[in-house]
Amino acid sequence: MTAGVVVEEIPGVVATPLPADQRVRMLLWVAVPVLVINFVAPYLQLIALPLVFFLKNRLHQTADQVALFAFVAATPTYLGGLFGFIRDRWSPFGRGDRAHLFVFGLGGVLAYAALAFAPPTYAVLLAGGLLVGTLLQFVSGAASGIATAIGRRHAMSGQMSTAMNTAMIVPAVACGWLGGLLADSVEGLPAGQALRPVFLVGAGLMVLICAFGAFGPRRVYEDGRTEPEAISPGRDFIRLLKYWPIYPALLIQLLWQFAPGAGVAMQFHLSNDIHSSDSQVGLFYTIFYVGFIPMYGLYAWLAQHIALRPLVWIGGVLAVPQMASLLFIHSPTGALWAAVPMGLLGGIGQAAFTDLTIRSSPKGLEGTMMMLFLTMYWIANRGGDLWGADLYQHHGGFNTALWATIAVYAAILLVIPFVPKQITAGHDA
Repeated sequence: MTAGVVVEEIPGVVATPLPADQRVRMLLWVAVPVLVINFVAPYLQLIALPLVFFLKNRLHQTADQVALFAFVAATPTYLGGLFGFIRDRWSPFGRGDRAHLFVFGLGGVLAYAALAFAPPTYAVLLAGGLLVGTLLQFVSGAASGIATAIGRRHAMSGQMSTAMNTAMIVPAVACGWLGGLLADSVEGLPAGQALRPVFLVGAGLMVLICAFGAFGPRRVYEDGRTEPEAISPGRDFIRLLKYWPIYPALLIQLLWQFAPGAGVAMQFHLSNDIHSSDSQVGLFYTIFYVGFIPMYGLYAWLAQHIALRPLVWIGGVLAVPQMASLLFIHSPTGALWAAVPMGLLGGIGQAAFTDLTIRSSPKGLEGTMMMLFLTMYWIANRGGDLWGADLYQHHGGFNTALWATIAVYAAILLVIPFVPKQITAGHDA
């Protein structure tokens, strides 16, 4: 299909496909703010890892206190849907997403700079993390809304899913290593200065967000603009609640990210039961995340030739045994080998479920829907960690947590039949 041909890939959304060269440029530009956000967020590894070591080594916090810090500091992510709704309804200074990225990006620069020179007490660090996290939710709402709107407008939701997921996974691959290097580099500094380089790195990255807001391509903001369908926020909120397609998509995301055997339980299993070193645990996660990347590339191609519904089924079926290889692992080397199929099996599902979410968004509420999608991630991730830790410590160890994860993933297959067929009928134009 060529540019200029109008199709209705999603009910109520008229889409105009782009030529290949324009499509690639648009995908790359949209990925830029998503990439930076996943480097700079205080609850992700580049900033969080040095911060955790500071709390543990300098402030002598216990594991429970550090876990509570992480849980509370991530509070803004639990309210992501609210920030997405604000993005969809509010255009600061009449400049839309440009203003969201510039204004709240600038706020992030100032907040990180203030933290760099503030006394690094527990209370100051927690308040600063909450402030930066809140500002980033406004930024993320704009970036996610742009991506979702463009993916729908140009009939390339599958390729947009690939671009967004790749922009998220690259920092996950890099930040464990980079965050460790940053933590090591500040270890010899006095306590009052130890986090200063970390927060200044954060401030520098937030400058990139401001620059994208000020100087990013006009076409991105024009095509990513959404207009509210209702005349009041209240009516838009009611419209969101009545829109059935959002519920299967969000429930699938909740189940997909609720993995009691993946977080804390797996880290303790690798360290305590299999006796992997810290570096081997880090390498395990690196290999695992890298495995997603080629599958994202494959999905971008498949999404142009196969309708979304079979891709969602394929992703769901492959997700069920994703972690099963760990049942047969008894050595650090074996764990590293197990990480390979785990990443490969999860890639199609992650891309397909994101694609489904893009297509399931109500018109005019694209930012809201994608931020709800991210909210489901954080709620499920933290909840899965809590249940997994309890299963590991008190109810049969890691294998119990692993079988619980497989059961939760299998429940995804029970939800897929409830996804409206018209949402998943077509492929990328």
